[in-house]
Amino acid sequence: MTSVRLTDLAHGGGCGCKLAPSVLQQLLADKPGAMPFAQLLVGTESSDDAAVWQVDEHTCVIATTDFFMPVVDDPFDFGRIAAANALSDVYAMGGKPIMALAILGMPLGKLEIETVRAILAGGEAVCAQAGIPIAGGHSIDSAEPIYGLAAIGLCAPDNVRRNSGARAGDALILTKGIGVGIYSAAFKKQALSAEAYAEMLASTTLLNRVGHALAKGEDVHAITDVTGFGLLGHGMEMARGSGVRLRIEQARIPFFAQAEALAEAGYVTGASRRNWLSYGDDVALPSDLPEWRRALLTDPQTSGGLLIACKADRAEAICSMIEDEGYPQSRVIGAAVTGAPGIEVV
Repeated sequence: MTSVRLTDLAHGGGCGCKLAPSVLQQLLADKPGAMPFAQLLVGTESSDDAAVWQVDEHTCVIATTDFFMPVVDDPFDFGRIAAANALSDVYAMGGKPIMALAILGMPLGKLEIETVRAILAGGEAVCAQAGIPIAGGHSIDSAEPIYGLAAIGLCAPDNVRRNSGARAGDALILTKGIGVGIYSAAFKKQALSAEAYAEMLASTTLLNRVGHALAKGEDVHAITDVTGFGLLGHGMEMARGSGVRLRIEQARIPFFAQAEALAEAGYVTGASRRNWLSYGDDVALPSDLPEWRRALLTDPQTSGGLLIACKADRAEAICSMIEDEGYPQSRVIGAAVTGAPGIEVV
């Protein structure tokens, strides 16, 4: 076998591989709204990050799965990013992971066994950081390399945080910088610097474990993680689920150091364009906003940060706490206001 770039074996990478929001809505259009099972607290009704089943008055089980094709070429890094991304859904619901199962699809005959072992080792390393085992899994022979996890977590019923709990008057906090899709597009064309790669890797392998701590406080009303649909897409899910309008100040959004320059130079993913076509009708942008800046707002994030709605008078203190927990780009980026569900970028 010859040595190949992992990203050359995949038609897309990371959470940019997700189906467009509009396609997903069509697939789920005939699903029921409220679930008929009393113990199922969270299902498909609000496009939330994970399913939540209440076992008893003290315990809820959180279940999620996430997998994708390589966003980087280093197999160990790919495994780390994929695992951190999958566990993020548990943290976004306010839970704490307890174990995971591996999901593996590899093109047999194209990759050496050691490469696949390195992918698995990367996932195991991140799960070890989270304090959980990978207790098993499933593997197939596939045309493109795929890796991810089915993750299980626990949470107290009062600490479950949905994407639909935002209230008018809440402040919005974003815990990580935006730019993963832009960086990955540049990386695939071998135009990403080593410094920028290190920045992307540090962000995408950083566990969103702060979500579990935030959910214990009454000041935080809603949480979701920003992944493949971009900041506007996941913000839209929060707006629609909560029945509020989100006002986002673009000057306050944290971006990766080279994201704006690379976006202006044309390193934009196809997923960014698909995202805009899916929900752009419900987004109000400044009339003079250039297309490359819009691409940043719809940029698909892989293992992105948490978008949090919280009491406005507690926002700065909460943001400082998040920074102290190891998220240096955490910022207050806007507010939830009354109005038709949607987003205004100012």
